Amino acid sequence: MKRYFALALAAAAGGLAAMAVSGLYAATVKPVFVVTEIDEIVDADGFKHTFQRKDVRAAVEAMVEDGRYVIRSDNAISLDGPAPKSFVVVSFQNMKKAKSYSESMKEFTAARLKTTKSRSFIVEGL
Repeated sequence: MKRYFALALAAAAGGLAAMAVSGLYAATVKPVFVVTEIDEIVDADGFKHTFQRKDVRAAVEAMVEDGRYVIRSDNAISLDGPAPKSFVVVSFQNMKKAKSYSESMKEFTAARLKTTKSRSFIVEGL
């Protein structure tokens, strides 16, 4: 009798463990990325004045507080086609935070579009 009880208890524990693991997988949230790439700087003085100052960099860092820089580089190596001059990827936990970041960057986005040939977009990860 004790043997059947132990076997039933082990089976129940295994079932609970399987449900917990499957629940963990079900709760996985896909990251959302804001990607910005700059192909060409068309107004070097305006770009430098706007984006190379330490106070501007600090302001941008503060806006990323809900996210995390994944890539921030000026050293992209082309495999085919031209490589961008600058490439930035910021990761967020959800679309709402990514869009909020984008909204908070409107002033910088306008300055970037005025001084560069560039683009930015939001993509959902795996």
